[in-house]
Amino acid sequence: MEGIVKLSTGKLISLSEQELVDCDVHGEDQGCEGGLMDDAFKFIIKNGGLTTESKYPYTAADGKCNGGSNSAATIKGYEDVPANNEAALMKAVANQPVSVAVDGGDMTFQFYSGGVMTGSCGTDLDHGIVAIGYGKDGDGTQYWLLKNSWGTTWGENGFLRMEKDISDKRGMCGLAMEPSYPTA
Repeated sequence: MEGIVKLSTGKLISLSEQELVDCDVHGEDQGCEGGLMDDAFKFIIKNGGLTTESKYPYTAADGKCNGGSNSAATIKGYEDVPANNEAALMKAVANQPVSVAVDGGDMTFQFYSGGVMTGSCGTDLDHGIVAIGYGKDGDGTQYWLLKNSWGTTWGENGFLRMEKDISDKRGMCGLAMEPSYPTA
């Protein structure tokens, strides 16, 4: 959401993930236990947006909803990228950051520390990250550039390069299965 807010307003605002964790707890969305990105987008629209990270900081735990927080930014809607189609995902990422679900519980993902992540990875979607770009490594390996939420000590300063255009249409770790992005 921060990406589309920046693209549409020119302002880069750090928004509160904790507000989603604490307040978006209906249906599939269950705080730290996870949820669906489209449901999170629906919550943001219904809620009138999200407040800033500084006003509602991340605690890495489920907490009581502080529903009185002032909204700093909102979205008008969201779009789903066609599932299992890395070409469609690439087109979307060329225009704005795209939310992707991955198998964050897979050990290959959990212990990623740098370079282009290749090899096998599951597709049990349980973690949301953001696709922000793509490129080619020095050896010619195509990759997705992804931003994780686990802090700067994970991966490459909080980022990940994951092999792109693999033979499995679901994408590595399932990243092409449920991509979507907010609209302003």
